[in-house]
Parts: sequence; C-alpha cells; structure tokens
Amino acid sequence: MSSYTGAILMFALVIISVMLGHPVAFTIGGLSAWFGLLWWGGGFNIADVLAKNVFGTVDNYIYAAIPMFVFMGAILEKSGLGEVMYEALHRVMGNLRGGLALVTILICTLFAASTGIIATGIVVMGLLALPQMLDRRYDKRLAAGSVMAGGTLGILIPPSIMLVVIGSLANLSVGKLFMGALLPGFLMSLLYIILVTGICYLKPNMGPGYQGKEKLKLFEKFKIVFTSVVPAIALILAVLGSIFFGLASPTEASSLGAVGSVIIAACYKKLKWTTVKEACIESMLSYGMIIWLLTTASCYASVFLGAGGGEAIARFLLGLGLGRTGILVVIMLVIFLLGMIMEWIAIIILCVPIFFPIVISLGYDPLWFAILISVCMQTAFLTPPYGTALFILKGIAPKEVTSADLWQGAWFFIPLQLLTLCACMLFPNIILYLPKLMIK
Repeated sequence: MSSYTGAILMFALVIISVMLGHPVAFTIGGLSAWFGLLWWGGGFNIADVLAKNVFGTVDNYIYAAIPMFVFMGAILEKSGLGEVMYEALHRVMGNLRGGLALVTILICTLFAASTGIIATGIVVMGLLALPQMLDRRYDKRLAAGSVMAGGTLGILIPPSIMLVVIGSLANLSVGKLFMGALLPGFLMSLLYIILVTGICYLKPNMGPGYQGKEKLKLFEKFKIVFTSVVPAIALILAVLGSIFFGLASPTEASSLGAVGSVIIAACYKKLKWTTVKEACIESMLSYGMIIWLLTTASCYASVFLGAGGGEAIARFLLGLGLGRTGILVVIMLVIFLLGMIMEWIAIIILCVPIFFPIVISLGYDPLWFAILISVCMQTAFLTPPYGTALFILKGIAPKEVTSADLWQGAWFFIPLQLLTLCACMLFPNIILYLPKLMIK
C-alpha cells in the first residue's frame, strides 16, 4: 500500500470511527501508532515521533490559558452571576416584543466573551430564560433557537477555547486570533438581535411583550444595568484590552480573568468554597480532555503529513481546476458538512494540518482563514444530526419542547451564520481590521 493511499485511508477511518461513536482521542491516537508502524517500522522510529509530539504538546505555554478561561466562566456561572445579569436585563427589556429572547442573546454574548465554551450560555439560559419565555407564550422554536444560537457564540467570541487550539495547531498568534474574531462574533450577535426583533414585530404572537412588568424610569434602568451588567463587561474589557494593547499575553490575560471573576463573585457575595471547588474541578476536567485530544492530534498530524497525506489532498483540490475562490468554497463546504456529523475539536484536529498549507500556498492570509473556519464552525453546533447545542438544550429543556422544535428553531439562525461567513469572505477587513491595530 502506497503512503498516499494509506494517508487517505487513515483520514477516512477517523471519520468513520468518530461517526460510530468511538472516543476521538483514542481513535486518532491508535490510528497514528498503527499507521506509523506500517510506514516507518517498529522500534524507536515511531516511538520517537510520538514521544516528541507528546512532550511538545504538554510543554506548550499557550495551553495554560485553557483551564484559566474555563475557570473564569465556571465562576461566573456557578456563583449565579448569570442569573443576576438576566434578571436585571429582564426588568429593563421584558416589556418589549421579543424582549426575553433579546435578553437571552445579550446574556449569551456576555457569557461568550467570558467563558470560551458554548455549554455555559446554553445551560444557564436554558434553565433561566427558556421556561420564562414559554410561560409568556413565546413560540417554542424561536425561544429554543435564541438560547442555542446565542450559546454557540461562546466558541467564537474571545476568549474562545477553539481559537486557542487553532492558534497552536496552525502556529498563529492567539492574541491576533482573539482580536480577529471579535467583529465577526459581534456581527453575528447583532444579526440574531435584528432577526428576533423583526420576527416579533411582524408576528407579535411569536414573542409577545410582557405588560405585567413595572415601568422603570431611565435612571432606574441605568442603575440596574450599571450594578448588574457593567462589572462583567469591565472584566471582559480588562482581559481583551490587556491583549489588544500588548500589556499581557493571552495566557497572562487568562489569569487576570480568573482572578477578576473571583473578585466580582466576592463583591456580589456569591463566592463560596463549593463554587471555587466545582470551578477548579471543571477546569481540570476540561483541560485534561482537551490536552489528551491535542496530544493525540499532534501525533496524528505528524504521521498523516509525513506519509504524504497533505500532498495528496492538495493535489486533488488543485486538480479540480476551480481556482483560488472555488477551492476555498470547497474547503468551507467540507467543514460545514463535517460539522453535521462530528464534534468541533475532531474537525479542527483533522482539517487544520491538512487545509492550512493549501490555503497558504494559494496566497490567502492564514489568520483570515483561521477565523473563517471558526465562523463556519458555528453551524456545526446547530446543524442536525450531531449539533452539540441541540443535545445540550434537549437535556435541560421542559418536556413540551420537542426535538423537532429544537431543529426548526436552529434553522432560524443558521442562515445568519452563513451570511456572516459570506460577509467575512467578501470583506476580509471584518476579520483583519483589529489585528492590524494591535500594539505588539
């Protein structure tokens, strides 16, 4: 068997194994060792390759940011600060048509900028906001879709764990990736808000305003927002601002965020030992899972590329005769389709080592392409049958919310994700503007 044939078989086996439900880390790790033995023989040949990749991954400084960002988000979630922010904005905006859905998207955006994962926003809003929207006779599809779409912003808006992983695998500045993802992330959030507002004003029965709420004066609204929402925004600005102005690396900024979240929780008298303990455990479990995956992914990439798999796929794509733009569209389509059947980290592990050299050879900016992948990955969390957001919300949603409601609710927002992707492809400065302004 030639190395090219073996590399393609290796790629196909990963996809098939993951679709069958086998653990990603053990699948790609086992295939790396097996195919490495086939091509390079036993003894110290494959052992040396695997060992170097394992130690290189574990010793990577940037990965220290992962548990810190997870800890920051866990403290904000487990201390009940999400509930505080939701109740505050609920009082301010609850009377508007679609107000609760808008509040849900806004809180999810804030959580996205403080957690780096999607589960936090979906779980908190699924428990807090979804029952209240259903009690106010919101359309179940719109209510569930708002929670899921807002929650998926957590993997795009910095400090995104996915951007940390992509930055390491593609050898890109994580700080610049964070800045590059800000405008696409907030653009997507703005499109969600516009969609919900438009739907609820055209069809008021889908998101009726709640007239039972007391009417607050402007000063009272300002006071509520300032005391309940501004501290979280200040923490986010401190973390991202320190990176933007060159005062701290992403890893150093992550520790600032972790300490800041503890201080905010203490100021609200929400800090308890059990909260800190649970946040620490969640951080360790998340880091352990991700570092396992990254270690085996590094081994997989070395074996796959060493066997000529990258060259084989590059020749195939370049031989299609589609031109630079056509090849880019094909790559985005492949990532979109993989998102329907695989989890995000498996897609990143498979696609980054393969597609980045091709895209760079075509003359595209690798930072721009990395954010395109991140924006495209948003659809992976909402598209059935594998959409992670669908499974998370189904596990906590009231019984009257069916799987069909979740699927239909997701399709309200998937076109907006694709629209954001197209906008970023057509207007690269949406991604590249802030990274260019960064102070080194």
